[in-house]
Amino acid sequence: MDGRDQGFQGDEHDSRGGLVPEQDPVGPPDGAVAAATPVSAAAASAATSLAADDGSDHDTRFFGQPWALAHIFGVEMWERFSFYGMQGILLIYMYYTVAEGGLGIDKATATGIVGAYGGTVYLSTILGAWVADRLLGSERVLFFSAWVIMAGHIALALLPNIWGLGVGLVLVAVGSGGLKANATAVVGTLYSPKDARRDAGFSLFYLGINLGAFLGPIVTGALQSSLGFHWGFAAAAVGMALGLIQYSFGRKQLPAASRVIANPLPANRRGLMIGVAAAGIVVIVVLVLTGVIRADNLAGVVILVTLAAAIAYFAVIIGSREISADARSRVIGFIPLFIVNVGFWSLYQQQFTVLTIYSDERLNRMIFGWEMPIPWVNSINPIFVIILSGVFAVIWTKLGDRAPSAPVKFSLGAMIMGVAFLLFLPWANGAPNSTPLLAIVLILFVFTVAELFISPPGLSVTTKLAPERFHTQMVALYFLSIALGTAIAGWLAQFYDPKNEIPYFTILGGIAIVLGLALLASVKPVLKLMRGVR
Repeated sequence: MDGRDQGFQGDEHDSRGGLVPEQDPVGPPDGAVAAATPVSAAAASAATSLAADDGSDHDTRFFGQPWALAHIFGVEMWERFSFYGMQGILLIYMYYTVAEGGLGIDKATATGIVGAYGGTVYLSTILGAWVADRLLGSERVLFFSAWVIMAGHIALALLPNIWGLGVGLVLVAVGSGGLKANATAVVGTLYSPKDARRDAGFSLFYLGINLGAFLGPIVTGALQSSLGFHWGFAAAAVGMALGLIQYSFGRKQLPAASRVIANPLPANRRGLMIGVAAAGIVVIVVLVLTGVIRADNLAGVVILVTLAAAIAYFAVIIGSREISADARSRVIGFIPLFIVNVGFWSLYQQQFTVLTIYSDERLNRMIFGWEMPIPWVNSINPIFVIILSGVFAVIWTKLGDRAPSAPVKFSLGAMIMGVAFLLFLPWANGAPNSTPLLAIVLILFVFTVAELFISPPGLSVTTKLAPERFHTQMVALYFLSIALGTAIAGWLAQFYDPKNEIPYFTILGGIAIVLGLALLASVKPVLKLMRGVR
């Protein structure tokens, strides 16, 4: 999820906002141990004095964590509530007829727009990170991004027809990218690198992400089915407003490190960057007005732009004379992981395209005579993520050095994702409402298992493989792999035919399994290229 955070689960940042490798929780916080151990007043005073200088916020009012975490937890939870609540009703809003309250857009075009929108969210994380590092700092970008998101949901709720859709999606995509890129960085500023509460704090933050992702589709789906789509979009706006209100009162409690601009842009270059941004906007507007960029080819445009950016990043890093041979080898070793990650997300993100159509046309959503709203299907995955992420953390901690390497985890994740698609086959080509709800619950359980094999280790291994000079660019590459996979998910959905599902699920499931097997067969040479990184 999120990466929901899929690509961002377990991500951690140092006090300057830089990424550090993921760590699994390994035990109770020091505070829990200390509470059970009597100490002298002098020792406590000395410990307090040392603690005051170590860069951590030693407040423990929020479940043993700094109270400031509650404010970031809140704004992120409500942002995910609004994001997934809106996304849960977005596709059906586009392809439902005007009489049903929708826009009457062709399904193939609608799924392409959803994919392009999702890809743009991840592309925007790169922009959000750049603005934080060069202009405003993470905390300010997070705050302003939340306002942009709320404005996008208001546009979807109030503006009519295609204009409301276009303005709303652009604002939500840009705002979500900015918030996603910086919320985790702000959490990282609450802790020193050696603070034993750090892992538990990120786990609590991650709980907020999935709690919002669970509740969003429940609320918007109920409102959409009873009152109409615009009430659902309005609920997403209200959710983001609640997060903003809480955060506005609490942001002053965040440490000064959250507002640090890591690499300020020189004043004499700001005019140039403003000109470049303006020129880019003009080019996009011209391409839209001349019909080069259209609704029906939007996913393809995002795929090409993302692919070009990824190739450029790889070329710049690998071709640099300022990195060592070992560093260059590690970047080359990342390429197979990048490819498999793209393949994984191109299937996983079809929860919001093909699975939505499937839930509308094929799924039996009747429960004791009551029909469950379509968006509620999107709330199943967050439940499994909340339950299973802790289980996986315990397993990897118990295994220690015996845990599978990153290439093995990636290959298993891809193959399990392929199996999830093959699990649709027993009910393929069935009559309307012929697939039992328990079947989708099982399939989404397998989706989640695949996610937890490939998503939490993703950004962690990326940061480990990154040359010191190109740390940010490698993180951008990881985001680009998710953006590319998400856009491809929307593009692929145009080939889904509810009347002939077997080829679609068989071919895509088979490709994912073959992709995973290919990486599994290449583990030794890939690990050799990774030069000691697992």
